[in-house]
Amino acid sequence: MIVVAGEALIDLVPQRPEDPLGPLVPRPGGGPYNTAVALGRLGSGAAFCSRISTDGFGEALLGGLRATGVDTSLVQRGPEPTTLAVATLGPDGSAGYGFYADGTADRLFALPPQLPPSATALALGTCSLVLEPGATAYEALLRRESARGLLTLLDPNIRPALIPDPDAYRTRFRGWLPYVSLLKLSEEDARWLGGTPDEWLAAGPAAVVLTRGSSGLTVYTADGAVHSVAAERVEVVDTIGAGDTVNAALLHHVRSVSALATADWPRILRYAARAAALTCAREGAQPPTSAQVGLPS
Repeated sequence: MIVVAGEALIDLVPQRPEDPLGPLVPRPGGGPYNTAVALGRLGSGAAFCSRISTDGFGEALLGGLRATGVDTSLVQRGPEPTTLAVATLGPDGSAGYGFYADGTADRLFALPPQLPPSATALALGTCSLVLEPGATAYEALLRRESARGLLTLLDPNIRPALIPDPDAYRTRFRGWLPYVSLLKLSEEDARWLGGTPDEWLAAGPAAVVLTRGSSGLTVYTADGAVHSVAAERVEVVDTIGAGDTVNAALLHHVRSVSALATADWPRILRYAARAAALTCAREGAQPPTSAQVGLPS
């Protein structure tokens, strides 16, 4: 089982991107939530670990997880409101976000006593590792499960508007790396964080996957190998959830720390690129099913 830990929220997506005062359409979202849903659609055994509101949005978020077969037994509940993320879409479909997260449910996540014995991997990232007091609990979960031998994936998925002290966050990020097996980040994340794949690999991860938008994906491994694949060409509606779909595609094929060293990276990256492209061709975070992606070539 792959456990995905982090926030579940509601994206408010413009119905007409060119009209800033036009209608906003609520859609389930949050990087970890999207990753869990994508895993479910790809057919991987997945569980979601978070705190979700008991409000109407929270019920809809839980329903979306259950509809894709994601285990929700690790979800904590609370009466606090659901976090809202107001999206803005650029001409190329790229998304920016403004957040309404004060006093929301996912910020109050508490460290669970244990993960199920069937857990083999843990994925974390995005807002959950920024917003306290939950961020400290998620960090403790990362350290504890890494020490138990689980494969750990970190997707920082930087949201600068939520980070009041960038230098402190960058220091904290470097402190997570010894507990990370697989680091996945975008070129934009990499520029914001500073450093290079070689530096990050030296700190702990066995592999670093860099997403480069329309230029494809590249993996750097601890043994010095570098593999790149091109992006699959589609008519982009928006990029919401594309990086989260990459997380799921990677974990769908690499489920143990030992497998990172022997993974068929070109094949896995092509699969991830296709899955992400299919997500970009749809409005909002709508990751594809395994049948829609097809077998990796």
